Amino acid sequence: MAPRLTDQRDIDFVLYEQFKADSFLQSDKYKAFNRKMFDMVVKEAKNLATKEIFPTYAECDKDGVRFENGAVNVSECLRKPHQLLVEGEWGALTESQDYGGQGLPFTIAQAALEYLIGANYVLMTYPILGHGAGKMINLYGTPKQKELFLQKLYTGVWGGTMLLTEPGAGSDVGALTTSAKKRDDGLYDITGSKIFITNGEQNLTQNIIHPVLARIEGAPAGTKGISLFIVPKIWVNEDGSLGEPNDVVCTGVEKKMGLHGSPTCSMSLGSKGKCMGYLLGKPNQGMEVMFHMMNEVRLEVGTQAFTSANLAYQHALDYAKLRLQGRSIENIADHGAAQVPIIRHPDVKRMLLKMKAYVEGLRSLIYYVAFCFDKEETSKDEAEILKYSNLIGILTPVVKAYTSEKGFDVCVEAMQVFGGYGYTKEYPVEQMVRDCKIASIYEGANGIQAMDFLGRKVAGSKGQMLKTLVHEINLTLEAAKKQDRLKGLAEKLESGVALLETTCTNASRAMFSAHAASAFASAHPLLEATGDIIMGWMLLWRAVIADEKLQSKDASFYKGKIKAAEFFILTILPATLGRLTAITYENNPAADMDEDLF
Repeated sequence: MAPRLTDQRDIDFVLYEQFKADSFLQSDKYKAFNRKMFDMVVKEAKNLATKEIFPTYAECDKDGVRFENGAVNVSECLRKPHQLLVEGEWGALTESQDYGGQGLPFTIAQAALEYLIGANYVLMTYPILGHGAGKMINLYGTPKQKELFLQKLYTGVWGGTMLLTEPGAGSDVGALTTSAKKRDDGLYDITGSKIFITNGEQNLTQNIIHPVLARIEGAPAGTKGISLFIVPKIWVNEDGSLGEPNDVVCTGVEKKMGLHGSPTCSMSLGSKGKCMGYLLGKPNQGMEVMFHMMNEVRLEVGTQAFTSANLAYQHALDYAKLRLQGRSIENIADHGAAQVPIIRHPDVKRMLLKMKAYVEGLRSLIYYVAFCFDKEETSKDEAEILKYSNLIGILTPVVKAYTSEKGFDVCVEAMQVFGGYGYTKEYPVEQMVRDCKIASIYEGANGIQAMDFLGRKVAGSKGQMLKTLVHEINLTLEAAKKQDRLKGLAEKLESGVALLETTCTNASRAMFSAHAASAFASAHPLLEATGDIIMGWMLLWRAVIADEKLQSKDASFYKGKIKAAEFFILTILPATLGRLTAITYENNPAADMDEDLF
């Protein structure tokens, strides 16, 4: 029997014991729901993921994609579960039911997505990208644009993409060269090329709607002159019917390390001079429109890495319980002693506990950001809205960068538990390693996330976002100090929080001095250390709850929460403090390194 996709008991713990998601039922927005309905959605997601989606995980990786004469054919195994996603309206869990959504809180949707994304992220890119394209149209589109595109994007009948990256620009979006020229009928002629476009061409949906970043002729240089356009693969007539193909052509697909079942396309727009698009929003508003969807997208990328890590951990745990090898430490000298499951060996326990700590801490972090989205939307208090907005702002780059890196590390650790078998295709962990790696690269490479964290979130907010975060951490520290079992852990984490504040303050000052280059050279280590502090916070928060329930019938479950917190704070956090101490904002060797010295 295959290992479970995830830990439903821990999901329930996070939803209802840590974040009390059923409290949203008291808000006007979600009063039509009840706890039973929330649980039913998660249960249905679990059934769909387990029975229909996960069986395609390895198969679509093996099949890959076929590119012939501008057309891309994806693995046929994806067709049935994709249709089930469309029929079940899984593409827009948090959006209005008027447009084919389910109207759920982000926190509950996150639980459903943990199952769906964990079962096969390749398949889930279709509803995720369709939702992303639809969200921008929902926020900035005209009534006619919403009428033509929104429901079919949200339900997944049509696919969506994001045409941002260009060969000569990459992460420097302001250097793009794709151009737009206004026509007499109010539409725009689009000309240019894009690369690394997920699902830019595919044969699962009858149409693909491409949001395209381009510069209108005469617009300012840089990001201030970028506009966003809706460019359908097949033109959509005024009555909603499909017309003629637009001048949008796939010129090739990438051969990648992972995500073999997902087409990553190079796209040509207007090579025949006949590519048309609608302006979305106002001229030169493209970056503003795009950033409205980026918080959710980066949360989804974090979820991709987390679910890969979680799946790898579940497989490693299952394998360690069954794999017989070696004698127990107690009987090491008895050559006649029976072999024991490798989970009894101390070093394997160390690896599994390390994975458990990261997986559970990352789950809480990701759900917490979803929780902040919900609190921001449902609160009627301006101060509270600002608090959760600040938390979303500072946590988003951490979720994307830290989760993608630690999620990959967990996958690698899981492979180590399998030993030589983990390096073979006989077991799925090698695919998890390959598929997870991309999360640290796309949707803003992690170095860029670190620059955003330091430049915009810490220094740019004059420390307000960090102060909000630290205040929330301190609430958990105070609660933990009142519990004898956790007081020592709280004090150790408290020293880390204080050091983080000092380091971030020094970073902010350096940003506005002659040492800015040194500050940016230290941005990634600072973001990683911040992630560690937040991980300690999440695990301690869980331990505070668990400590009060050790006499319950579920005592083993709660003891596991305390052990995870102990392991992280006592064995990993000390190295974090060392990294924080080592961060320098003056004369950083990396910043001062001349190119010819490499």
